[in-house]
Amino acid sequence: MITRVGIVAGEIWNYLEQNGQVPLSEIVSNVEQSEEIILMSLGWLAREGHVILEASNNSYLISLRK
Repeated sequence: MITRVGIVAGEIWNYLEQNGQVPLSEIVSNVEQSEEIILMSLGWLAREGHVILEASNNSYLISLRK
């Protein structure tokens, strides 16, 4: 499971690198994984300090930390 979370974290990283800051719902719609795995992978990226999470209108905006 941890390997899958890491792979999806890489997919999210690539998506953010190509698209800049996006809402969480866009990641869930465009990264072809379950929402649960996406959230675990975002947690991993956040814990490692690779992404910025901002609350916005009952959702979250996510971007890579530069």
